[in-house]
Amino acid sequence: MENTHTINVAKEFSKYPGGRYLADGDCSGERFRNEFLVPALRAHPSVRVNLDGTLGYGSSFLEEAFGGLVREAGFMSKDLDRSLILETNNETLGYTIRRYIAEAKAGKATHR
Repeated sequence: MENTHTINVAKEFSKYPGGRYLADGDCSGERFRNEFLVPALRAHPSVRVNLDGTLGYGSSFLEEAFGGLVREAGFMSKDLDRSLILETNNETLGYTIRRYIAEAKAGKATHR
């Protein structure tokens, strides 16, 4: 897609993403959301997030980063369905992120 901005988590953020909040460290989901996802989604019609190359993701990181787009940053889940492209070799990871976005929309997000 033209005008698609790409974020490579492992190369641009961390190979060791983890934690929910800024207080949990420099590689937290809150920091990734606030410093990478939100600015990119506001500046570009679509954002591709390459999730491969890290040593894994904790549920708290994923829920805060992606579910937080709806809950904290005010994005609509239907808009994220169109503008957020998840690129990963792990099918379950993409499904999990979409579930966190849907749960945040429904107000069911939990802080793990």
